[in-house]
Amino acid sequence: MSSYVAKGEKDYDAAGAPLTAKIHKIRITLTSSNVRNLEKFSTDLINRAKDKELRVKGPVRLPTKVLKITTRKTPCGEGSKTWDRYELKIHKRLIDLHSSSEIVKQIVCIWLYSPSLLAVNDLLFPKTSISLEPGVEVEVTIAS
Repeated sequence: MSSYVAKGEKDYDAAGAPLTAKIHKIRITLTSSNVRNLEKFSTDLINRAKDKELRVKGPVRLPTKVLKITTRKTPCGEGSKTWDRYELKIHKRLIDLHSSSEIVKQIVCIWLYSPSLLAVNDLLFPKTSISLEPGVEVEVTIAS
């Protein structure tokens, strides 16, 4: 049975003590083809979490996936048999946080990388958001 709680009111347990926020295990998966941007973003995220005194595990470096494509240089098939080899490396990092979802919302306030947007963001929210590096994908999973 759930009840409506007005804004500003707190929930209380049977003893009358205020309920604390539920601690969740939050897994953040970072993926990128650029290692430098990925490492910079993960260190910013971990430093931010440690400033909030959260329990942090990671970054766990997962094996790099290498996607390879080999094609013939000549489109018609004539001439010498020369080949082009292309590869794309995909790097992945896992970061585990143990905290309430409200604190994680404060930490993972992510803005896209744009000079004008960063300037506005710094004026409105100084030191409350992390700039998302170009090419880094973030996936947040909350497990109870």
